[in-house]
Amino acid sequence: MTSCWNPASTYPGFHDHDIETLWIDKVPVLRRDPRRAFPFLARAFERHTIRDADVVVCSSSGWAHRVNTPAPKVVYCHNPARWLYQPNEYFPSMPGWARRRFVERTWRLRASDAAAARDASAYLVNSGAVAGRVRVTYGIDPMVVPPARGLSPEGPQTPIPGIEPGYLLTVSRHRAYKHTEAICAAVASMPGERLVVVGGAPTTAWPVGVTSVSDLDDAQMRWLYANAAALVAVAHEDFGLTPVEAQSFGIPAVVLRNGGYLDSTIENLTGVFVNNSSVPEVVAGIRSVRHRNWDADALRRCGDRYAPAVFAERMTRIVEDVLTQRSDGEDVASTVSLPEGDAEQSGHDGAESSSRSMIA
Repeated sequence: MTSCWNPASTYPGFHDHDIETLWIDKVPVLRRDPRRAFPFLARAFERHTIRDADVVVCSSSGWAHRVNTPAPKVVYCHNPARWLYQPNEYFPSMPGWARRRFVERTWRLRASDAAAARDASAYLVNSGAVAGRVRVTYGIDPMVVPPARGLSPEGPQTPIPGIEPGYLLTVSRHRAYKHTEAICAAVASMPGERLVVVGGAPTTAWPVGVTSVSDLDDAQMRWLYANAAALVAVAHEDFGLTPVEAQSFGIPAVVLRNGGYLDSTIENLTGVFVNNSSVPEVVAGIRSVRHRNWDADALRRCGDRYAPAVFAERMTRIVEDVLTQRSDGEDVASTVSLPEGDAEQSGHDGAESSSRSMIA
C-alpha cells in the first residue's frame, strides 16, 4: 500500500504485486506530482485502515507510520521527515523568518507524528545517525537494521560507449546536500583525473574531465561500478547506499565522515574519510584512495553484509519476534530485539516466515 503509484516511473518488480493506493492516486494532478498532495497526506494515511494482516510493515520517512490497523506495526524509518524536523537543511534557500514561521505553524503535525511513531510495536532505523534523531524526535530507542544494497554485482554488464575504465564515480540526484559540484570542482583541479557523474548535474557547465550520464539500466550501472577506480560520496546521507554497492564490486570509496557513512565504511579497509565536502578535502580524499592498495576480496566480503537476503532474514526474524510476543501478551515495543550477531551486521541461516504481512 502506498499513497500514489506510477508504474511507468518505478521498478518493474512491483508489477508482480498487488498495489493498493490511497484516494490521492485517483486525482491525476496529485498522481503526477505527489508533492502537491502535501496538505492531505497525513489525514489520508490516518484514515486508511489495514485489516486483513497479521502484521503491518511501514517503510516510512514521513507518512506511512500513520496508517491505521489493529495488527502490530513494524516501522522501518529512513529518517524522521526532514522537511518537518530539519527545515534548515531541507529549505536552505528559504529566509530564516519563513522557516521560523513554518516551525511555529506545524507543531500539531509534529505532535501527531510523534504519537504515530510511538504506536509502533517495533521501531527500526537504517543507521546510527537516524537512531540518534529518532531518540531526540520521538523519545524512542530504535533498533538499527542496515538496509539491503540497491544493486548487486550478480547479473549482466553493459559497457557505456566513450568511457574508459579507471575513472572516479559519483551517483546522486541533483540536490544541494549531495555536493556534486564540489566533487566536480575537485576533479577538475587534478590534471589527468576523470569523473563519471550519474544522475546529478551541476548548475554550471561540466568541467574538463567530467562526464555526465543518466537514465541507465542495471546492466550499465553494474559496468560503471565494476570499472571504476573508486566511488566519491560526500553527501549528508541518512544511510547512503552507493558506498555499500561499491563494496560489493570490490571498489573503495571516498566518503564524508558523517551520517550513515560512519556505519557502512571501515576506514582504510573499504574507504577513506574526508572531514567536510570542501574542494581541498575532496582532493585530499581522492589522492589518498588512489595511493592505497585495496583488497578487492575484503571489500566484497564487507559488501555482502548488505545483501538483500541478509536484510530479508533480519526483517523476518523481527516480524516473527513481534508476532510471538504479541501472542504471549508481552510489551512488544520494549522487548523485541535483534538476533545475536546482527548488531555486528553478520549473516545468518534463516527460516521463511509463515505470517501474512502488509507493507505500507
